[in-house]
Amino acid sequence: MLKGYAGKLLFVNLSTGEIKREDLSEELARNFIGGYGIGAKILYEMMPKGADPLGPESVLGFLTGPASATKALFGGRYTMVHKSPVTGGWNDSNSGGYFGPELKRAGYDGLFIWGIAEKPVYLYINDENVEIRDASHLWGMDTTKVWDALKKETEEPKLRVTAIGKSGENMALLSCPINDGHRAPGRGGGGAVMGSKKLKAIAVRGTREIQVANPKRLAEINRNIREKMKNSPSADSFGTYGTGGGTAASALSGDSPVKNWAGVGITDYGEENAHKVSSQSMDRYKTRKYACSYCPLGCGAVYSVDDGRWPIEETDRPEYETASAFGSTLLCNEEDAIIKCNDICNLYGIDTISTGMTIAWAMECYNKGILSKDELDGIDLTWGNGDAIVELTQKIADGEGCGKVLSNGSAYAAKKWGKGEEYLVTASGIELPMHDPRFAPGLARTYQYDPTPGRHVKGGVGSLQMGGSEPVDKYIYEDTGELDVKLTSTREIVNVASLCIFGRVGMSSTTQNEFIEAITGMEFGPEESFKTGLRIFTMRHAFNLREGFKPSDFTLSNRSVGKPPLESGPLAEVTVDNELLARNFFDSMGWDFETGNPKLGVLKDLGHLEDVIEDLYG
Repeated sequence: MLKGYAGKLLFVNLSTGEIKREDLSEELARNFIGGYGIGAKILYEMMPKGADPLGPESVLGFLTGPASATKALFGGRYTMVHKSPVTGGWNDSNSGGYFGPELKRAGYDGLFIWGIAEKPVYLYINDENVEIRDASHLWGMDTTKVWDALKKETEEPKLRVTAIGKSGENMALLSCPINDGHRAPGRGGGGAVMGSKKLKAIAVRGTREIQVANPKRLAEINRNIREKMKNSPSADSFGTYGTGGGTAASALSGDSPVKNWAGVGITDYGEENAHKVSSQSMDRYKTRKYACSYCPLGCGAVYSVDDGRWPIEETDRPEYETASAFGSTLLCNEEDAIIKCNDICNLYGIDTISTGMTIAWAMECYNKGILSKDELDGIDLTWGNGDAIVELTQKIADGEGCGKVLSNGSAYAAKKWGKGEEYLVTASGIELPMHDPRFAPGLARTYQYDPTPGRHVKGGVGSLQMGGSEPVDKYIYEDTGELDVKLTSTREIVNVASLCIFGRVGMSSTTQNEFIEAITGMEFGPEESFKTGLRIFTMRHAFNLREGFKPSDFTLSNRSVGKPPLESGPLAEVTVDNELLARNFFDSMGWDFETGNPKLGVLKDLGHLEDVIEDLYG
């Protein structure tokens, strides 16, 4: 077996109580690396076509990667995989903290769960000991209390837990598990999948050491990263202010949405408001910083709000996505409201991006007279009203009144109430994150056609354009395919290796390949890395093809691509040609744009996709 892996996969059937372990094959590790690479391959094999995402045949996976638990810097991520109850297709979501490395140290590169328990349960993993335990006494607890309770119950103070709150118990589509109090694989309804299985939490304690192939080379790579970070302004900013350090600039440049994507930052929100919701301003509540496992950056921070409308003894600093979703997107400049909403989402287990965007949709509908005050349970949802925003966030978290509908997202609410569809800003039914394709046009392709729609953490030319480092005019849409494919493959390797994308402050695509070589011992040069990334991307895409999806089924709201365009501001008159961007990408991938099917020769060249070839070509 390759070095750098725990060497085992754990399978748990909650319907029967069966627990089994299987060896992780070297072939699977070599060809799909880890994370959602291995996850997509196994779910493709295990889950029948058309399985209900909230039914017993639905498989939920938690995967680490080779960098995890090996002392590789930035190697603290893990990935949750499942079929999304939001989009109906493939879903993966990524989280930091310490849960992933703990699972690997317990001896498992991946955990797969299916079936439905008769009563609430939690899964307890302590190295070789794996148990399905009663969680009836935990049902109804918030995510932080569950963690505290399980540390006492197991007498393991170093226990790591990922748990759902009340929102997940209610199977709300906005719900997600929370680990380490703040970190979340947030998007796509993973909390609802856990809730459907009556799985309250997964509690892990691992004590094993993961052996790497070349410890000296690994240490050398780590030293090089640290040295590069010393001269990196980005590293200094991220380490001091976290992701929220750029909140103000993004609101004013057009990168982050304003007024449910219909406004202009400089005129509708203003410089003063933009700066008020940045970390530079809100860090006056900061009591200490923290970092994920083996992270030299430390972009997290703990806040304490002593007075005001919503005193909070201890909570976590809102990330950029959260500050934007509850800030500029709602025209809210009230820091305490944003901090409170973030805290509610952490405790109840809700995705902050989709929650903020769902409120933005409801807010625009209310201000345009489409939703009445009575329909919103008497909440005066005027633009920027912090009290109203907090009140509605709490209703969504509790799943009460109008919050019961809104807890399933904006697209669900528009369909349920039969109105307001023209004000949705979604990709295939999931709310868009806080980076605007009109600012970084390549994101339109990524949001619409990545196998996991609506994600800004996936690769492509949009990832360059967000940082202003695009090699050509970003509004020229011809000949983007080759670079789009290359950057997509590169990001796939980052994600499946369990590396954090913020590692870019000290590492390059070459570095990530060197990490994999030093950790596993296998040769992983540029050509092998490129082909492996595309194989993994294709595996995720194949899951959607088998579910019956065609490219035409993947939608993107017109507003997000400037149809019609904004009339003023930095993005004035911008309309993104998302179809041309997509056709360029599909052509470069060797995929048919009408059916979505990869050409047979392409599949054979990528290799190790025999089951996909059989399903598509017989």
